[in-house]
Amino acid sequence: MSEVSSKELYEFKRTLQDLSDKKGRGTELVSVYIPHDKQVSDVAKHMREEMSQSANIKSKSTKKNVQSAIEVIIQRLRLFPKPPERGLVMFVGMIPRGGPGTEKMETYVFEPPEPIKTYTYHCNSEFYLEPLEEMLADKDVYGLAVLDRKEATIAVLKGKRIDIVKTLTSGVPGKHKAGGQSQRRFDRLIELAAHEFLKRIGDHMNDAFLALPDLEGVILGGPGHTKEDFLKGDYLHHEIKKKVITTVDTSYTGEFGIREVIDKSMEVLTEIDVMREKKLVQRFLQELVADDGLASYGEKQVRDHLQMGAVEILLLSEDVKSQRKTYECNVCGNKLEKTSKDADADEEIVCSSCNESMKISETRDVVDDFVEMAEEVGSEVEIVSTETEEGMQLLRAFGGFGAILRYRP
Repeated sequence: MSEVSSKELYEFKRTLQDLSDKKGRGTELVSVYIPHDKQVSDVAKHMREEMSQSANIKSKSTKKNVQSAIEVIIQRLRLFPKPPERGLVMFVGMIPRGGPGTEKMETYVFEPPEPIKTYTYHCNSEFYLEPLEEMLADKDVYGLAVLDRKEATIAVLKGKRIDIVKTLTSGVPGKHKAGGQSQRRFDRLIELAAHEFLKRIGDHMNDAFLALPDLEGVILGGPGHTKEDFLKGDYLHHEIKKKVITTVDTSYTGEFGIREVIDKSMEVLTEIDVMREKKLVQRFLQELVADDGLASYGEKQVRDHLQMGAVEILLLSEDVKSQRKTYECNVCGNKLEKTSKDADADEEIVCSSCNESMKISETRDVVDDFVEMAEEVGSEVEIVSTETEEGMQLLRAFGGFGAILRYRP
């Protein structure tokens, strides 16, 4: 599976925002989700069936617009011998630009950042975006386990999806009512069986969680004290053990217990994600005030350091909305780049070589520009939210541009 770059993810997020603002006059905006393993010929056949069905639409304008959208989809499908690796999404429809008669056909066709699971055709007054919105949800990976002496369930949480990895049962006998030496011998056997069961749980957790390079943490749950005994014992690989965030008491084991662990841990997990972002910005601020600190801020300085390859971590506020415009002189070919906060403003720029007026030849998002530069030099990119005090400080005090440097240029 090909990795999605920071730039692709940012562009996807922005496209999704644009799509959410589109509204049709009637139920005439068409959304199609095509999984990788779906035959394009089958999709085209379905579109032709929908074209026939649309003849029953009572409103003449809605019928015309739906049929036009389906025709565009059929034409675009001819460009794809098969869907891309992660599938294909298509959004087509007539979008009003003002009063009656101002509609314009808009078409969006792209590969999403995660695989499409289910083929979907949807026609409504808005584009159907829920599957894509789920892809944007937090995808941090956590290992989960609920256990007692009788059974254990191991699972992986990725975003909102829970994958049950393994369910184990112990066979540890219950309490024995015999007395004397028989009782002591039987107690030893029970303890040995319990130990072997915990060892088996640890082996399965190690196998499952060591295979996850992006594992953020592990949470243990279960009724009683078995989970604490398990954590204190030598059952987990040291790399997994140091990622255990917390233990929580649950009423159940099994899948119900896993869901109970998630419910009781959401506050902890949210705090961890917020803390990670806060710590990054705090590190940037500490470097900024230190003698010979490895930090820079402001669009120009950070841009310069990126071009030098000196940036280790690029911090960009998600609320940076500026545009990077390229002006070109039609007379001598001279070019000039300038950042503008107004996407529609066409500033009068005079060529420094021949004093002729320069025209805009390209406009692109500043964040796109910075992410692209960061990827070229292998810098890590962090898009910082404004939900924390530190995030707001990055935006207000530093213009939304910060960098933790590899070295001081």
